[in-house]
Amino acid sequence: VLVQAWPYFGTIMEKTFKEVLEPKIRAKNVHLKTCTFTKIHFGEKCPRINGIKAYTKEIGRRQVTLDLQICYIGDCEIHMDISKFNLGVKGIQLYGTLRVILEPLLTDAPFIGAVTLFFMQKPHLEINWAGMSNLLDVPGINVMSDSLIQDFIAARLVLPNRITVPLKKNMNIAHLRFPIPHGVIRVHLLEAENLVQKDGFLGAIRGKSDPYALLRVGTVQHRSKTVSRDLNPIWNETFEFVIHEVPGQDLEVDLYDEDPDKDDFMGSLLISLVDVMNDRTVDEWFPLSKTTSGHLHLKLEWLSLVNDQEKLHEDKKGLSTAILIVYLDSAFNLPKNHFEYSNGECGAKKIKNNKYLKKMEREPSSFVLLTVGNKTQKSKTCNFSKDPTWGQAFTFFVHSAHSQSLHVEIKDKDRDSALGTSVVCFSHLLKDPNMTLDQRFQLDHSSSDSFIKMKLVLRALNAEEPDPQRVKAGVSASKQGPVRVMEKGGNQQKFVSPPRPEASEAPPVSKDSAALESLLKKDSGEDLDTNDSSAAPVPSETVAGLHEAEREQNPEHRPSSALHTRAVVVPTLPVVQELRLAPSVASLGSLPSSCFELSRSNLDLYNGTEMPLGEIQLTVRYASIRQSLVVLVNGCRNLVPSSNRGVDPYVRIYLLPDRRWTSRKKTSVKKKTLNPQYDEKFEFFESLEDVKKRTLDIAVKNSRPFISQERKELGKVRIDLSQEDLIKGFAQW
Repeated sequence: VLVQAWPYFGTIMEKTFKEVLEPKIRAKNVHLKTCTFTKIHFGEKCPRINGIKAYTKEIGRRQVTLDLQICYIGDCEIHMDISKFNLGVKGIQLYGTLRVILEPLLTDAPFIGAVTLFFMQKPHLEINWAGMSNLLDVPGINVMSDSLIQDFIAARLVLPNRITVPLKKNMNIAHLRFPIPHGVIRVHLLEAENLVQKDGFLGAIRGKSDPYALLRVGTVQHRSKTVSRDLNPIWNETFEFVIHEVPGQDLEVDLYDEDPDKDDFMGSLLISLVDVMNDRTVDEWFPLSKTTSGHLHLKLEWLSLVNDQEKLHEDKKGLSTAILIVYLDSAFNLPKNHFEYSNGECGAKKIKNNKYLKKMEREPSSFVLLTVGNKTQKSKTCNFSKDPTWGQAFTFFVHSAHSQSLHVEIKDKDRDSALGTSVVCFSHLLKDPNMTLDQRFQLDHSSSDSFIKMKLVLRALNAEEPDPQRVKAGVSASKQGPVRVMEKGGNQQKFVSPPRPEASEAPPVSKDSAALESLLKKDSGEDLDTNDSSAAPVPSETVAGLHEAEREQNPEHRPSSALHTRAVVVPTLPVVQELRLAPSVASLGSLPSSCFELSRSNLDLYNGTEMPLGEIQLTVRYASIRQSLVVLVNGCRNLVPSSNRGVDPYVRIYLLPDRRWTSRKKTSVKKKTLNPQYDEKFEFFESLEDVKKRTLDIAVKNSRPFISQERKELGKVRIDLSQEDLIKGFAQW
C-alpha cells in the first residue's frame, strides 16, 4: 500500500509545503519574509512497516490496538532559500515503534470513532543536512539540530503525548487524547553483585568501578547515586514512574561506571511491566545482559490508581500516596504584557521607548509552569495569542493530598514576567466525590477577565494483593533472558517436567498457517515468527524430564552429573521412537531416584501404539533491528487431558543449551481448556550467529496444585534453528 501511495503522498506534501508551510514560516519573523522552498522531492524510497502486532488481551472490547515497527531510510530532498542562505535536507533515517489505537468501535459507519497515534519510545532519527556550506554537518551542530527535532517529535508524539484524529463528527476525543494512566511502578533499586571491573589501575592491575544506575520508562529517566569503588554496590533507593500504556511500556535499567572522561557501560536490563502489573510485586535478582557478569536486585511494586480518599493517608517513609493528572487546556484574555495590570506609573516610565512599545503591543507568546512540591513542568509555547490553546497532559506525584497544592504560572517567552498565576489546593479536589475539577480558574496578578481552563484529577495509589492462583512471572518479567534467579546458594537450575510421547510424524500444515507462511516470505514481520521442526520433534529431555515429579516433592535431591550429560544428548529419531513406544517399567525404575508411576502419569501408551498429543502454533523470526529472536506463541489445539478435572495449560520455552531458570520464558495460564489461545511474544536478545547455533525447546505444561499427582507435561517440540531462514521467519502448527 505504501509503495503504491508514496508518489501521491509526495505530491500532497509538496503542495502543503508551498501553500501552507511557506506562508506560516514567512509570518513568524521579519527575517524569514524571503523564505522560499526551491526544491521539494520526497524521493522514491517509502517507509517500511517491518512488523505489526495486534493486541487482543488486556485491552477493552471497544478498541483495536496495533504496534507498527516503522523504518524509513529516505532519499527525500528539500531545499529552501532564506535571504542569501541556502538550507536543505538530503536524506532522513527514522525508525521506532508506532502504536495505533482505533477506538471506540461503533455499530454504524465509519465503525471507528477516532484514531490515536504515538511512539512508545523516542524514535531514532538521523538527518543528512545540505546547504549553508553544510554548516549543520559540523558534528556538534548536527547532533544538536537532530536532537532538537527529536525533542520536537517527543513533545507531540511520544508517550504521554499522543495525536488523536476523530473520524466521526461531533466525537468527544478529550478522554482519548488524555486517558487516565494505567498505574504507577515503584522501583526499589536495592543492590548489585559481581559487576564487571571497568577501571584500570597502574596498567595491568585492575581497579574497582564506581557504579550508578539509569532507570528509564519512556521519556522519563532517573539516575541513582554513585557508589565509589565497589563491585557489589548497595543503593537502597526508590524511584516511581507513571505507566501510560500496558502492554507496551518497559522498564530499562542501564548500569555505568562513573569516570572523569567517559562513563563505561556495565550491563543492562529490560523488564516487561505487564508481568509486574499481573504479579503486583516482583522481588528478584536479575542477571544483567550485554555484559559478562553481574546481577541486579530489584523490588518492583505495581500501584493501581483508585478513586478512594481513604487510601490518601500520608506515607511515613515519604513515598507518594497519590498522583495528580493535569489536563492543561487553554487560557482566555491574557494581557498583552505585564504592565497592563501592574502599577501604572512604573509601567509608564518603562514604555516611553517607542521600539519597546511596538514589541509590547503584539499578542503574548505564552507558556505555563506547573509546580507541585519541588517538581516543576513546562508546557509548550503558543505564539502570538491572548487565547492560547496548549492541549497537554502532565502528571505529578503527591505525598500529602490534604496539605499540598498546584501552582500555575503563565509566562511570556519574550519577557521574564508573569501574565497571571493561580493556586489550586488539593483540598478542593477532595470535596468532589470523584476527586476531579474541570473548570475555568480565575488568574491572579492578571486582567480581571483572564482565566485558565484545566481539568485536575487526583487518584490514590493502591498496592493490591497478588492473585494467589496466578503463576508468577518472577524474573521472566525481564525481556533479556532474566527469569527468576533463585536466592544465593539456591539451586539455579530449573528442571524440565516428564515428557509426553509425541507423534513421530509432522502434523500436516493447515491452510491458514500456509497462507501466513507465504505472507512471511514476502516480508519479515516483527512478531510473525514460528518454526517448523515438527518433522522431527525430538524430546532430548526424555531422561532428565522423568525426575521432576520427585524433585518437586524432594527438593534436597540433586541429580547426578551423569544424568545431566545424558539429558543434553539429543538421540536420533529412531532411538526416540523406540523410547516412546517401549519404555519398560524396569528401565524407568532403574533410573536413579525415579518415583515416576506409569499408571499415575497416564502416558497414553496403549499396547505400544501412540496417541496424538495435539498441536502448537508458533511464529518465529529474527528481528535484525532489535538484535533478538522473536517467538510468538499463538495457541494450541486438541491437547490431551492429563486428568478428569481438565487442564490449565501454559507454554514454557528454553533456547538450548541454556536451561537456566533465569532464561526461561513462559506464557500465562489458560484455565480449563484443551485449545488455549495465547498470542504472547517472547524475545531472546542474542546475535543472529549465536541463535543459528541454538535449539528452541518448547513444552506445553499443565499448571496443577503443588501437591497434585497429575502429570505436568502435555507435550513438547524441539526446533533446530540452524535449519531455518530466521530473517524471513516462519509460522506453523
